Amino acid sequence: MSRRDDVLATLAAAPGFLAAQQVYTRLRARQIGIGLATVYRVLAALEAEGVADVVRSAGGETLYRLCRSSGHHHHLLCRDCGRAEELDAAVVERWAAGVAREHGFDDVSHTVEIVGRCSRCRG
Repeated sequence: MSRRDDVLATLAAAPGFLAAQQVYTRLRARQIGIGLATVYRVLAALEAEGVADVVRSAGGETLYRLCRSSGHHHHLLCRDCGRAEELDAAVVERWAAGVAREHGFDDVSHTVEIVGRCSRCRG
């Protein structure tokens, strides 16, 4: 199994988003010899390929999970438990395109992360 496959399997087994350090720790617990730098490289490649979703936690940490949908999308992330919901991107896409046009920009990209507290964490 390649290092990429090891990281993919770890993400696939996770119920939600994981930090690179968590991926590394889980791999090491399975006695897979991999360096933390390799984990970061593989995660960056998976993100670039659209295979992994990436969000930033409320504390600024980068979190990864296997992408469960095709196409561009956004997430609503719980700051307490890390639960994530995929959102329809249409409204955000229209807003981003309008702001870009208004300011004379084209060929824009964006990252939108909406962070809050889910109903389970609110109690």
